[in-house]
Amino acid sequence: MKKVTLSQTKRKLDMNSKLLEYLKNNKMFKLVCGAGNENEEDVEKLVELYSMAGCNIFDVSANLDVVKAAKRGLKKAGILENRFICVSVGIKGDPHLNKANIDLKKCKGCLKCFSICPQSAISSKCVVDETKCIGCSKCQRICIADAIEMKSHPTDLSIVLPKIVKEGVDCLEFHAISNDENDVDEKWKFLNSLYDGVLSICVDRAKLSNEALISRLNRMLSIREPYTTIIQADGAPMSGGKNDYRTTLQAVATAELLQKEKLPVFTLLSGGTNSKTAQLATQCDVEFTGVAIGSYARYIVKDYLCAKMSFGEALKIAKNLVDSVY
Repeated sequence: MKKVTLSQTKRKLDMNSKLLEYLKNNKMFKLVCGAGNENEEDVEKLVELYSMAGCNIFDVSANLDVVKAAKRGLKKAGILENRFICVSVGIKGDPHLNKANIDLKKCKGCLKCFSICPQSAISSKCVVDETKCIGCSKCQRICIADAIEMKSHPTDLSIVLPKIVKEGVDCLEFHAISNDENDVDEKWKFLNSLYDGVLSICVDRAKLSNEALISRLNRMLSIREPYTTIIQADGAPMSGGKNDYRTTLQAVATAELLQKEKLPVFTLLSGGTNSKTAQLATQCDVEFTGVAIGSYARYIVKDYLCAKMSFGEALKIAKNLVDSVY
């Protein structure tokens, strides 16, 4: 494949973006519904609940029907001011695009996968609901029969995204989680040509050294105006679920790396985030624009999604989490 070189000519951006204005002046709580979560009912309920709890931005899958579900959730909540929708897109190698596949011929029927799945994506018959699976791999790691394989399900961005941009969203987030620098540059160039609003880059240190990570970000930011880009510092992707300092340590450490480089971006802490994240970052003098919480935010209201908890009870739980960021 021919090497893609990022142009140094910056595209004129929408500097009147409401999201951009909000980022400059406020702390932000971001609910991550899951880049692989394509269950419209769950997304709609999560967005409604967390919007009423005070969440500002909602990260959803690059799926037009899911985007519409998120908008229905916002409408039901009745709060549209300072509420924003971000669509996450990934490339080959991004674990967020993986789906679990269970080989029933190997399966022992122990149901460990059924019990551990944070999304309730696996039935008691060991069948995976791909609309709910987010690719966390917890089922694969616990399987005693080696019966579970994670398969990547990347989408054709050139087909999916134009429709989503036309529908109207406030941000596109690019999961730049890959060893293929050419693929990263090619997709990033495409996103910049397609969308003139706020873009977000989700990065972790699983495949890159600190030096390589910063080099990649500097190259990507070279075609962006200062402070028109969010960097989501994904410490340990899809590792949330526990509410302790150890779980969120990598998120803060990754953000600290970005802070040392003085990059002209807005930083969101992510990857293992919970109610302790903002407190730990403050104690460590790590500056941040906001906190993006996915696994833990969904886990604490899981019973509500399964109709085992009232809306009022779930709202109280969600609000306590949102308030931990402010």
